[in-house]
Amino acid sequence: MDFPVELPSGPVSVSAEWAEGSDRGTVIVAHGAGAGMEHPFLVGFTDALNTLGFSTLRFTFPYREQGRRMPGPAAHAIATWHAAARFARTHDPAAPLWAAGKSYGGRMASMAVAEGLHVDALIYLGYPLHAPGKPEKPRAEHLPAITVPQLFIEGTNDAFIQPLSQFEQVLSTCHDARVEWIEGGGHSFEVRGARRPPEVIGASLAQLAGDFLESVAAGSDTRPPVAPPRS
Repeated sequence: MDFPVELPSGPVSVSAEWAEGSDRGTVIVAHGAGAGMEHPFLVGFTDALNTLGFSTLRFTFPYREQGRRMPGPAAHAIATWHAAARFARTHDPAAPLWAAGKSYGGRMASMAVAEGLHVDALIYLGYPLHAPGKPEKPRAEHLPAITVPQLFIEGTNDAFIQPLSQFEQVLSTCHDARVEWIEGGGHSFEVRGARRPPEVIGASLAQLAGDFLESVAAGSDTRPPVAPPRS
């Protein structure tokens, strides 16, 4: 299936994959910069969410739909997030709607929400705070503007959030955020010495996401941010 996206250069269509859950709402899931919606990590994550009762919508950003490897303008990704939310709501207008994304996909979701996209919560699967080795250029100025609950699922060895003290400071600026740590995990949650297929790694994160979304739906997501572990 696909859905339309209005870009400044004109309308385009992007590919999408919808999977029906039971009655726990819809999670929209975006891919990272270097891999598409068909990546086994995302397939494993969304399949596990479906098993937990959530409907899911995976989609492709326009740059990848057009065969390019590098992301286009942030405005294009933000427009795609708005279009994905409209498309998801056509399936069940009254259901809770949550946004999740791997790395770049999650960051683009956060920018869209900061600029007015309405979702009930955000989940980041490895938030890319900065490029590896470049903590002087953080990508966090918009996060304090987000008022919906946010869950950061992060690997303690992720090069995109080192030093952890900087990530802790960013969390402290958020309105309502928590973090779930994957001990020893890298940016794709790989753990040295523990070889697992990417679909298994993705599936292993679904329960963390599901528990968070259940708490948000129940109105009990009021815990303060959790401080990262000190290295």
